[in-house]
Amino acid sequence: MTDQELVKKAFEMHQFSYVPYSHFPVGAALLSEEGRVFTGCNVENAAYGSTICAERTAIVKAVSEGCREGWTAIAIAGQGEDFCWPCGACRQMLYEFAPNLRVLAARGDGTFREVPLSSLLPCGFGPKSLK
Repeated sequence: MTDQELVKKAFEMHQFSYVPYSHFPVGAALLSEEGRVFTGCNVENAAYGSTICAERTAIVKAVSEGCREGWTAIAIAGQGEDFCWPCGACRQMLYEFAPNLRVLAARGDGTFREVPLSSLLPCGFGPKSLK
């Protein structure tokens, strides 16, 4: 799967977002080494702490389907002029499973930037760093 195709899958997830408060749909598509793609969208809640980001939705789907390692890239697609980067909680959850992940952050016009997760979460820690 190309990076452009992964970004397209992330944009396709906007239709499933539940965003009655922010009105800002976000989609994510997480790619594994085997070519499996786990998608997610943001789901808001009036109890804001219960809201879940698109990235964490995709992560939970992957883990719940037995895919805990071998993730190679995640595409995150938002709207507007700014690139849609993962929040701090999502960065930590991604690092837990894939510290070397490539992050593709897209903006509303479909353009995207790629950075390694380690540059978004310098000095990150996870299960390997606790050993």
